[in-house]
Amino acid sequence: MNTFNINKKGYYGEFGGAYIPEMLYSNVEELRQNYLKIMTDSSFQKEFNTLLKDYVGRPSPLYYAKRLSKKYNTKIYLKREDLNHTGAHKINNTIGQILMAKRLRKTRIIAETGAGQHGVATATVCALMGIECIVYMGEIDIARQAPNVARMKMLGATVIPALSGSKTLKDATNEAIRDWINNPVDTHYIIGSVVGPHPYPDMVARFQSVISEEIQWQLKEHEGKTKPDYVIACVGGGSNAAGAYYHFLDDENVKLIAVEAAGKGIDSGESAATSALGKGGIIHGSKTLLMQTNDGQITETYSISAGLDYPGIGPMHAHLYKSGRAEFISITDDEAMKAGLELCQLEGIIPAIESAHALAVFEQKLFKPDDIIVLNLSGRGDKDLDTYINHFKL
Repeated sequence: MNTFNINKKGYYGEFGGAYIPEMLYSNVEELRQNYLKIMTDSSFQKEFNTLLKDYVGRPSPLYYAKRLSKKYNTKIYLKREDLNHTGAHKINNTIGQILMAKRLRKTRIIAETGAGQHGVATATVCALMGIECIVYMGEIDIARQAPNVARMKMLGATVIPALSGSKTLKDATNEAIRDWINNPVDTHYIIGSVVGPHPYPDMVARFQSVISEEIQWQLKEHEGKTKPDYVIACVGGGSNAAGAYYHFLDDENVKLIAVEAAGKGIDSGESAATSALGKGGIIHGSKTLLMQTNDGQITETYSISAGLDYPGIGPMHAHLYKSGRAEFISITDDEAMKAGLELCQLEGIIPAIESAHALAVFEQKLFKPDDIIVLNLSGRGDKDLDTYINHFKL
């Protein structure tokens, strides 16, 4: 059977693997040998599920967006990850990884963040467990995501600016990896997306798979069936999409739509549409599709959304694209902002600009009236109010 899940060697089709410096081998290998054993342990499961329920506030609702559905003449359900504690799906993964780190006896946590949601979620679980937390964040992202930076500091994290390159997510990731190389014994690196060396893409996808697990039984309650016709999610690195797709990956009756940031236009030179512009290469420890020059230098990306301007996509998504299992659509800044405002005014929900990219699909693609569509609303828009205000001159 054709499967879209990871194989024993840590690959999705031709993408994945662990391409790492020797200094990191023992860290990554320790994680690889233990992650499945720890995750399937009953005491781990119990602690993880209890925290998701009592601390994060899961299950997140599956909400039938009546006015949005009416406008686009189809059935649209929003998976409300924006209602999680800390305001996004990121907390699902950080809860899982902090419990993993504790069982591996790590005493120091590092993370990278772009939009700041993963940084906040990491700082949150470190405060919860009383563990030291260092977050690397691009200098540009620090400026445009000031409320999240303040949150991280209030939660006791040290925020270190990345001053190299484009001063965004890619550069923050580089700095975090350097830190890990220098502190291999006591430090666990909580990667925030389905990127990085194996086992990270699989581990993060498994922690986020609670999203599609809930969608199945919630849809049964709403529609009497466990499978939607479409699942739509935005993709930067792609953890919210991986979680929303996870339990539907091998069921090709469920169509998957991944939405990337076209920035100022795919051919504008200011974009982050990896599937359209990228080719195979290595970034941050795995083989995937990434945006690069002819001689293999990673190109600078751009998006109005701080969480989508990563120059690659996770290896799972590279495989979904290459195999044709998922349809990839690129959405410009303007289209995303318009869709975000539309959700505010039709449903009373202010979405993160990342999620607004996914919402813009309804202007691009025609759905049938009886199609059941689940859109993963991965985060709330509090962090983006300044961007909304400036864009719409509110």
